[in-house]
Amino acid sequence: MTELFDFPKVDYVGGKKGLDFLDTKGYNYYNPDEEFTINGETKPMKDWLKFSVAYWHTMDQRLVDPFGEGTAVRPWDVDGVDDMEDMDHALAKVDYLFEFMDKLGLEYFAFHDRDLAPQGRTLAETNANLDKVVDKIEQKMKETGKKLLWNTSSLFTDKRFLAGGATTPFADVFAYSAAQIKHSLEIAKRLGSQSYVFWGGREGYESLLNTDTKRELDHIAAFFKMARDYAKEIGYTGQLLLEPKPKEPTDHQYDTDVQTTISFLQTYGLEKDFKLNIEGNHAYLAGHKYEHEARFAREAGLLGSLDANMGDKQTGWDIDEFPNDIYESSLVMYEFILNGGLPKGGLNFDAKVRRASFKPEDLFYAHMAGMDTYAAGFRVAMKMYEDGFLEKIKHDRYASFDKGIFADFENGEGSLKTFEDYILHKTNDEIFDKVESQHLEAIKATLNNYIYSVLGPTFN
Repeated sequence: MTELFDFPKVDYVGGKKGLDFLDTKGYNYYNPDEEFTINGETKPMKDWLKFSVAYWHTMDQRLVDPFGEGTAVRPWDVDGVDDMEDMDHALAKVDYLFEFMDKLGLEYFAFHDRDLAPQGRTLAETNANLDKVVDKIEQKMKETGKKLLWNTSSLFTDKRFLAGGATTPFADVFAYSAAQIKHSLEIAKRLGSQSYVFWGGREGYESLLNTDTKRELDHIAAFFKMARDYAKEIGYTGQLLLEPKPKEPTDHQYDTDVQTTISFLQTYGLEKDFKLNIEGNHAYLAGHKYEHEARFAREAGLLGSLDANMGDKQTGWDIDEFPNDIYESSLVMYEFILNGGLPKGGLNFDAKVRRASFKPEDLFYAHMAGMDTYAAGFRVAMKMYEDGFLEKIKHDRYASFDKGIFADFENGEGSLKTFEDYILHKTNDEIFDKVESQHLEAIKATLNNYIYSVLGPTFN
């Protein structure tokens, strides 16, 4: 059988072939079959991390920017064009996706419904087009054993969604959104999608001058409840996820960040039904670090899945760059480990190659680099976890609360009078004598040492 991509199958090489990534064509840190144990559960790296290809970026992205046309050169193009209106073309791209995953050793993928097939004049025609491509995807999944990490609906691309899908002020658009989600959930059930993501691309407001925010929030909460109820009705057992993002394209999106989204879920009684899919680039746009978002989702018991990408902290928009920061990936993977992994989630590459990286081989290099970045971070985080490095630091920092009246306070006892009696006659010097240095510079240097010690020997 003729290969569709002129690129060799990628294997783990462990850095044995030198430092030149262009020549290596192998993984330095991602060893899919190497086993790791978290909380007494042992699994190979591939089953812990569950890397996923994002259909919209890998198969559909033309590398357009606000100032220039697309540069992408793809083997499925016809006369240099990705013909999204042609069903034969849409079906052919499925073959490329599965060969791409096979050559990289990737087992998962993700998609929006509108990534796969062209729209028709009606939703009925659009669903028929979509189902033809899903038929082929289902067959390829059976043949290859590949899995769907998550799917979602695009309620933001078409002009009908100019004011949102579930928060729109236009009733017919709301009805269209509900019907589109219904069919998308049916596809999730059919393909065994491990999760279903609700990404509110335009669920927010442009101006408070013309927006009834309370009504819009009530509408989207009711929308989520209908989706939850229908998922139960059809027996879909994947997790339901919301994906926070602060802005762009709207001036303000309702799911600004993890803590805002948690508050929304709790306000409407949805916190037991939904978890969160969080993304590095979205964290930056919210003014947070990626590990911050992972931490607060984990501690709320709502960390469901991760979009593995990054952005430029000086750029005010969503550039969806493939991850390359091992410092960041180590800290995110540490939260991942404390979470016990992501039982129904994974690491989806919601990322695109740079506009200047337009050749087909760049799709391979980008995924390889992203997989190695998070595999490296996972190795560093596992070592810190096994050593108890960060947990000891946190334990020691709060040790003064582990005895006496402070231990009682931790157990839900104590009063303002109790603390007044304890502290009233202590001098300022006595109080400051109990304050310890944070040694934060030393902690950060030790994190660097972990990175060097865990990853450095790979190239020996």
